[in-house]
Amino acid sequence: MGLSNLSFEVSMQHEAFAHRPLEGRAEVLYLCLAALFTGALVVTNLIANKFITVTWFGHEFILSAGVLPYPLTFLITDLLSEIYGRRRANLVVAGGFLASLLVLLTLYLGNQFPAIADSRVDDTMYAHVFGNSWRVISASMVAYLVAQVVDIRVFHFWKSLTQGRHLWLRNNASTLLSQLLDSALVVWVLFVGTWPPSQMLAVILDLWLFKASIALLDTPLFYWGALRLPRWLESSAKA
Repeated sequence: MGLSNLSFEVSMQHEAFAHRPLEGRAEVLYLCLAALFTGALVVTNLIANKFITVTWFGHEFILSAGVLPYPLTFLITDLLSEIYGRRRANLVVAGGFLASLLVLLTLYLGNQFPAIADSRVDDTMYAHVFGNSWRVISASMVAYLVAQVVDIRVFHFWKSLTQGRHLWLRNNASTLLSQLLDSALVVWVLFVGTWPPSQMLAVILDLWLFKASIALLDTPLFYWGALRLPRWLESSAKA
């Protein structure tokens, strides 16, 4: 079976499923995907202050450590869009935004109370690690909202334009564009006025190229999930 026919078969399987009530395996899978999405997003925000170098396909990338789990969020929203539809995918994105707000509030509150004398993390260390978290998380939230909304919209645009065919196209076209927007926004909000434009552009390109390569490599995983998971859900509904 060709990729085009496979994509069409997958799309037809999901057309009716996206509007069903969530129960049984469908509910469990939705909650698991939402939990993985939120967990990856929260971890991304917490470790985003650390910058690292990663050698990938012979190129040394300068990246925020937060980029390591972040591509997982786009794979999950594409799976949610394909299996559960746009509305339920957007609900998970909104939930991730609320989780980020909770993290921001919690870090702020943690800084308002002095550490005890034998605390392994004293006030200086806490402030050093999380002191600018408000800016990091704010930048991440702005970029995240724009990128995820664009990702879901572009995904469904290509799905409609191709009449359910070319699953690889809507997966990669939506993710590559949204990852570029995400990389540009987060670097601009974080470093405008402190880094020269040339340095910002270099980091944006590194972030985008790294995330784009991950997105292209996870296409087989997306195909597997988009084909197998609905069949697993259907077999449960018929049991």
